Amino acid sequence: MTPYEDASAPSIRVSAAVIRDSAERLLLVRKRGTSAFMQPGGKPEDGETPAETLVRELGEELGVSVGLDDLRGLGVFRADAANEPGHAVIADVFEVSLAGQVPVAAAEIAELRWVSRGEAGGIPIAPLAAEYFLAG
Repeated sequence: MTPYEDASAPSIRVSAAVIRDSAERLLLVRKRGTSAFMQPGGKPEDGETPAETLVRELGEELGVSVGLDDLRGLGVFRADAANEPGHAVIADVFEVSLAGQVPVAAAEIAELRWVSRGEAGGIPIAPLAAEYFLAG
């Protein structure tokens, strides 16, 4: 049984972005010291809503400026955590338009990559992105 399937497993709450380009590729990032690519986003700071968390994280991680009105809620998703073995991740996921802004790897992000469904099998991808946003 994976942490995703085990409701008693410790969980990590995050906000995550679904950002697609004109070719419908999904933007994924890889944090320093890790191997799995995942959606941009992160953990909330005290008092932040999930949307506020994502706005802050996108600025820190990708150097882009988005507002709360640029987010469209897609729901709450649960998957195995990519970088914390034995944990599940519970993600508030938002579709985000960058409105012509070009993301760059910043803060703890080592690399970013635009990934199509067809390319997804060739690189290590976090379960949240693989199961929900690149499956097909």
